[in-house]
Amino acid sequence: MNYTEVQFSDRKSEIDLYQLQELFNIAAFWAKGRSIKDIGIAIANSEPVITVGTQERLIGFARATSDGIYRATIWDVVIHPDYRSTGLGSKLVETVLSHPHMQRVERVYLMTTHQQGFYKKIGFQSNSSTTMVLCNQPNLNLPTPEIQLQESSGG
Repeated sequence: MNYTEVQFSDRKSEIDLYQLQELFNIAAFWAKGRSIKDIGIAIANSEPVITVGTQERLIGFARATSDGIYRATIWDVVIHPDYRSTGLGSKLVETVLSHPHMQRVERVYLMTTHQQGFYKKIGFQSNSSTTMVLCNQPNLNLPTPEIQLQESSGG
């Protein structure tokens, strides 16, 4: 694909949340129905956040969360169906991985339901030994920690 009409960006402030919500609803079964508010919270708490688009249209998105040195997880990788099989998905993931906040990370995780082959081509490997999940359940009744959290002073 000719990338000249497509731009990659890591500027969170320029993301059109309504276009992103539409992209999720069109192209990501796992992200359908996400609210604008929740999408904004996810973006605010992620680094890097990478978008792919033209002047008129958001066509791709991915984000990561990381401590910047030991572990990171890539989330919400999505390319509009009209632009799939063009190499943009691979370029998007590679852009996330090459971001300064990700370059030194020892281990990068991601979760995928149907796209293992796509990620293997980029260099990811299957890893069944470390995957566990705890779904946030309101009636879980976890013990209250006996520590006092203090708000950090801004400077």
